[in-house]
Amino acid sequence: MSGDVYVLGINGSPRRYGGVAKLVRIALKAAEEEGARTKLVHLYDLDMKPCIGCVSDDIKACRHPCVIRDDFTEKLANEILEADALIIGTPIYWYAPSGAVKNLIDRMTSFENMIHHVGRSIVEGKVAAVIAVGNDTGAIQVIAWMMAVLNSMGFHIPPWALAYYHHREGEPLNDTQAVMDSINIGKIVVKAARLLKNAGGWYSPRVELERYKEYARKTAEEERARQLPERRKAMGLE
Repeated sequence: MSGDVYVLGINGSPRRYGGVAKLVRIALKAAEEEGARTKLVHLYDLDMKPCIGCVSDDIKACRHPCVIRDDFTEKLANEILEADALIIGTPIYWYAPSGAVKNLIDRMTSFENMIHHVGRSIVEGKVAAVIAVGNDTGAIQVIAWMMAVLNSMGFHIPPWALAYYHHREGEPLNDTQAVMDSINIGKIVVKAARLLKNAGGWYSPRVELERYKEYARKTAEEERARQLPERRKAMGLE
C-alpha cells in the first residue's frame, strides 16, 4: 500500500527551523514509515492574501477556485485537495494560531462553501491533525479552536490527533511527550485516511427538516407534561 495515502504537512511558523517545523517533520517521517507520500509546505514562503469575505455579500460568491489569485489559489489549494490528510503546525501567538494559519483557515472557506454549489464540502472526508508550539500557555485553546473549525469544514479528527509544546525555555525535541505524540500523529492520520477512503458522503444538506422538528416538538411536550409538575413541586410552586 506504499504511496496510497498522501499526507500534506503545513508549517505555519515563520521559522523553517523552529519547534513547529521540527515536530511537523517528525510527524511526516512517521507517516512515510507507514507507507504514505508526504510533502511539507511553509506558509510564510507563500504569497497568500487575506480573505475578502465574499460570503457576506453573496453566499454563492465564495467558491473554489477562490476569486483571489495568489499562491493559495494557484498552488496550495490544489495540494490540499489532492491530500488525504493534513498535519497543520502553528506557533502559539496570544492564545491563537499564527496570522498565516488563521489566514489559511479563512481562505479554506472556499472549500467548505462548495456545499452551496455541488452539495458538499470538497474537503469532506479528509483527515486532519494539529501541532502547536509556543513559549507560553494556550496550546489546548489553539488546538481546540482549529479542530472545531476543521471538523466544521468536513475534516475527520481521529483520536490523538494533537501534539503540543509550551515552555518559555527549552527544546521541543527534549519533550518526550511532544515527540511521541507527533510520531503518533503521523501514524494515526495514515491509518485513518486508509479507513476512510471511498467511505462516501457524510454531511447532507438535503434532509426532511420538518419531520425531525415535529418529532423534537412532540417528544419535548410529552416530557414537559411528565417532568414539569415534579419540577414545580421541587421549587415550591405547588
